[in-house]
Amino acid sequence: MSDNIRNDNPDTRQATSPTVSHWERETLEKLVFATIKERRAARRWGIFFKLSFLGLALFVIWAYFDFSLGGSDEAMGRHTALIEINGTVEAEGPGAADTVIPSLNKAFADNGAAAVVLRINSPGGSPVQAGIIVDEINRLKKGYPNKPLYVVVDEICASGGYYIAAAADKIYVNKASIVGSIGVLMDGFGFNGLLDKIGVERRLLTAGANKGFLDPFSPQSAQQKAHAQEMLDEIHQQFIAVVRAGRGKRLKETPDMFSGLYWTGARAVEMGLADGFGTVDTVARDIVKAEDIIDYTAHEGLPERVLKKFGASAGAGAVKAFTRSSLPGLR
Repeated sequence: MSDNIRNDNPDTRQATSPTVSHWERETLEKLVFATIKERRAARRWGIFFKLSFLGLALFVIWAYFDFSLGGSDEAMGRHTALIEINGTVEAEGPGAADTVIPSLNKAFADNGAAAVVLRINSPGGSPVQAGIIVDEINRLKKGYPNKPLYVVVDEICASGGYYIAAAADKIYVNKASIVGSIGVLMDGFGFNGLLDKIGVERRLLTAGANKGFLDPFSPQSAQQKAHAQEMLDEIHQQFIAVVRAGRGKRLKETPDMFSGLYWTGARAVEMGLADGFGTVDTVARDIVKAEDIIDYTAHEGLPERVLKKFGASAGAGAVKAFTRSSLPGLR
């Protein structure tokens, strides 16, 4: 019965109440201070990450302007300017006119550059891009008559690559390099016979009799084929004219020289398509007499590399690969 008796003694309630209230207050204070401490830590980490990101961004900007654009003439001194064309000559990438020409202008304008060496490793590509680069080389050679331009061939310098090389003062190769392929092509596929076999009807509507020119799903007419051949022959003659103008009397022309065949570097020297054997280092040391080599090649920036790494350009590349075959090419 004593267990059911309530403790109604006022003195007892007054003695226990302050203890309970003090414990609750301490707990609340600890929670509040812990929350404040956690927020301060989060704020400090946020500031740290923001400053780190800002520092990284500033470093990338500084590195781009310091390394990609190069330093001052006084800092570099007398040197050999190097520009590389590595890959297909096309509207985008390392072989594009928009990529190569700014590097050429910077190298020729640099008072410290004793000569410009263009190292080419290209199977060819667009006659338009190659022609634009050649025109700019000829302009720069007139503007800087005392600054020679040499080409050093790596593995291959064929077709559109050689189109560009022909504008140089001299061309140096390895005895096993592939050189030449002075010709033009236009390739594609014809699927009209396949469509007939599988029972698929091609429905092509055009305004203009030749608007479906070289459509892969339509029969090729003799008239359109003749027109395409006429265009190829015209571009071929432009190519030959550039080679003859650049090489001059050094050429030992043969019936096969402009047929699209290519030769080893050793044979190219014999035919006058090249001047001798050499590398970038030997040309800088023995020909230019400036062993210090400064690279003026415009390299891809960080955003472009990141986009390519994650495949952002895959779709555009597939479309370009499909449509490029219907255009005249030096390859």
